[in-house]
This record gives sequence, C-alpha cells and structure tokens, in this order.
Amino acid sequence: MNTLIVLSGLAVVILLLEIINFRKGIVPLTILGLGGAIAATLCSQPFITTELYNMIHLSRFGQWFSILFIVLTIGIVALGHDFYKNRVSKLSDFISLKIFVLIGAVCMIAFEHFVMFFIGLEILSISLYVLAASNPDKIKSNEAGMKYFLMGSFASGFVLFGIALIYGATASFYIETISLFSMMPDTPLWLPIGFAMVVIGMLFKIAAFPFHFWAPDVYQGAPLLTTTTMSTLAKVAAMASLFKLSAAFQGIMPGIYIQLIYVLIVCTMFVGNIVALKQTNIKRMLAYSGISHAGFMMFTLLSIETSATELLYYAAAYATAGIAAFAVVIYATENKKEELILHFRGLGKRAPLMAFILALALLSMAGIPILSGFFAKFFLFKTALSNGYVTLVILGVVNSIISIYYYFRVIMIMYTFKDEEHKKIQVSASPVYTIVAVVFILINIVIGLYPSIILNLV
Repeated sequence: MNTLIVLSGLAVVILLLEIINFRKGIVPLTILGLGGAIAATLCSQPFITTELYNMIHLSRFGQWFSILFIVLTIGIVALGHDFYKNRVSKLSDFISLKIFVLIGAVCMIAFEHFVMFFIGLEILSISLYVLAASNPDKIKSNEAGMKYFLMGSFASGFVLFGIALIYGATASFYIETISLFSMMPDTPLWLPIGFAMVVIGMLFKIAAFPFHFWAPDVYQGAPLLTTTTMSTLAKVAAMASLFKLSAAFQGIMPGIYIQLIYVLIVCTMFVGNIVALKQTNIKRMLAYSGISHAGFMMFTLLSIETSATELLYYAAAYATAGIAAFAVVIYATENKKEELILHFRGLGKRAPLMAFILALALLSMAGIPILSGFFAKFFLFKTALSNGYVTLVILGVVNSIISIYYYFRVIMIMYTFKDEEHKKIQVSASPVYTIVAVVFILINIVIGLYPSIILNLV
C-alpha cells in the first residue's frame, strides 16, 4: 500500500510542478520519486493477511513484479526528457500519465478484491488511450487512440461482465474467497463462464491470438514512447495479472481450458513471428514480435504451480531488452515521418554504440546466449518438458528460429549498408537515449549471466 501512496503523491506533485513552471525538474524529480517507490516496496515485507479493507494483498510475487514495473517506468520517464523536448509545455501531463499507467499496473498485480483489480485495469487502460492519441498533428496517432479506445473498452466490458458472473456465483469479490469456493464440488456454471470472460479480456490486453489485431496499428500510430510503454510495462502487467487470476481459479479449470490455452500459445507464436517477417516498419515488426513473446509467456499458464519465477524472469528479460531496443529506435528515427527499418541503414558506422545495443537487444529477444532472453526461453521450455509438453517445446524452438530471421534482417541492414547518401545522415546525439539504452542492455546481460538474481526472488 505504501507503494501506491508514494506513486499517487508523485503523480499529483508532477502536475503541480507545471503550475509553478518548474518543468526542468519534472523528469529528475520523477525518477527520484520512483526510486522512493522502490524503497517503499522493498521495505514493505510480504505478509499473509491483507490490508486496507482486504483490497490489497502483498506477496513476494506482487512485490517483485511491482519493482520490475517501477524500474521499467524509470527508463520510460528518462526517455521522455528528450522525447518531449518539442512539447515541453505538455511534459507534466505526459509524465504524470505514465505514472498513472504504473499505478494501474501495481493495482493489477497487488489486488485482493476484484474492484481494485478493475480500477487498476481502467487506470492503466485510460492513461494509454490518452497517450496513444497524444499527437494531434498526426492522423495515425488519432486513429491509434480511437482504435485502442474502442477495442480496449470492448475488452474491459468482457472483464466486467465476467466479474459480475463470478460475483453471482460466489457472492464475493475477494480473490481468496473465490479461490476457496472454486475448490468446492458442484460450483455454479456461472463461475467458469465468468472466469472465461475475464481471461478473454486479459488476452486482449496482452495481444494474444485471436485478440491481437489491434496491436500493429496502435503500435505504429502511437508516439514511439507510448509504443514503448505498451510493449513493455502494459504487456508485462497484463500477463502477470492473468497469471495471478489463473492461479486463483485453478480449481474450476476444466481439461478443455488447458487444451485451449495450448492451442492459443501455438497460434500466438506462429502468427506473431510469421507476420513479422514481412514488416518494413520497425514498430509493426516489434508489435508482432511482442505478440509472439506473449505466446511464450503464456507457457506459464500450463504449469501455474511452478512457473511464477519463470514468468518474472521472462518478463524482466523481455522488457529490459524492449526498453533498450526502443531507446535506439527513438534515437535513430528522430525527426523521421515513419520508423522504417531502412532508416537503420549504416547505423553501425554512424552510431556504433547504439547499433551494437540494438543488436544485443534483438539477439536477446531471439533467444541467443549469453543474453537473458536465451535463459528465459530455456527455463520455460525446461518446465514445459517436465510437464510433458514435448510437442509444444518443439514448436517453441521452431518459432525462436523463425524470429532470428527478422531480427537479423535489422542487424544486417545496420552493418552492411554502403550507400554514401545514407552515410551522410547524421543522428542527433542525445546522451539520455544512450544512457537508458546502455543501462537496460547491461541489466539484460547481467540477469543473463547471473539468472539466480531473479530466480531466487519468488
């Protein structure tokens, strides 16, 4: 609860700084406040009982995911220092909205009461709707905001209706009570139906097949920093909350549920990777890449009892590589009308450090050793094999091989282009983008070399 108090106060302070015209201090103070939120989270010892009228439940799972969310937000806010340099008058609005996204994410992972979960979901979603449409000068941004709003509202309706059915079956909004009720024999039919509707809404939020169709258009149309937020923080938060819900409802999961999740995992991986092969816009490519990674993270839903640590590790590996990659994308496509892959031609000579970081981030997403993306997939596959999902693991390996093609295509373009015209293109040297990219790729490498740092947390 202390974390939410710190974050809520921080969001209000950011808005007040605009009133006193202290824009230069917004980003540094926000990062300092987020550091305080990490301290508050670490100082809050996980306990069994709940607090604040049983609305919040602090577990080690929720505690460390909350810290991961805050670390990702620090990177996103730091990128905003230069990203919004041409719209300084709106800086407090943009930064505060990102803090509200973080607040929603923390509520979604720390909830004990379904009302708190839905409030967190809506805080996160509404903030992202606004951020997606935050560039009124570009029609694609307006289109992205409208598409995301319409599709997101539809998904939220599924979640809300599902919660209503769950309440009708159990007469409770408390996740622990509902979990115990689900273990009883002869549970009402409304309970599994309600859970299925909640799952459908959450599958939309993580952009899993067949609810992925919104992601490429929204990712492409939204401002790059908003795309970064959706691809990392929002996706990881939605996946973590879906895992927590699935863990609570294990008792009512019929056999067909596991089979359906199995099919959705396969379809999500193949759709994401195969369609990514044809993309010429790097934002759309990373959108489809994110869809495939959602499929990999869904592996954990097949072995909930033993996969909490694997999910945390995969989320950290994927999100840190994502922040590093998007920092380079923002750096290389600044002042460009579109974020085409061709814009990365010759980047290896124009900005060798940034090109190297992007290459490492993409290799991590592809699952190449010694980067953490390799070990993230290795641990998922190991757990799946121990549970008898041999065919699924083989298909996962096939998809990892497919993904190597489009990741390496970007790397090849960066290092093999020799046209003199593009050699003359100068990339604006922003130390902030470089610092964020370096820090997050180093985090990715460190947790790859020492996976026990995360594996021993949950």
